[in-house]
Amino acid sequence: MKTQESAENYLETICILSRKGNPVRSVDIASALEYTKPSVSVAMKNLRAAGHIAMDDDGYITLTESGQKIAETMYERHILLTDWLITLGVDGETAVSDACRIEHDISEQSFAAIKKHIES
Repeated sequence: MKTQESAENYLETICILSRKGNPVRSVDIASALEYTKPSVSVAMKNLRAAGHIAMDDDGYITLTESGQKIAETMYERHILLTDWLITLGVDGETAVSDACRIEHDISEQSFAAIKKHIES
């Protein structure tokens, strides 16, 4: 089942914040994405219901196996596409913005082909 772009963004953000070594809370996600706390709260409820995150009694958020898989897929796509666009001469800010949009819509087949081309 395909996840929505917003869910993918939330999961990727949780992954990135987790990599910094600190526990992740809704307020951290709101700050990182510049979203309101109520918006993040609703999204976390939906991600919990979908089985993509777990939240402990202290409000700390962790990715489940399915959430981690989605997050890592989006993160890999984002990094590779950003770097590729910069290599092609796109300025960094535009490359990051464009990569963020492309990462959600590109097919697995097309991404694999781009990845293979870049790595060869």
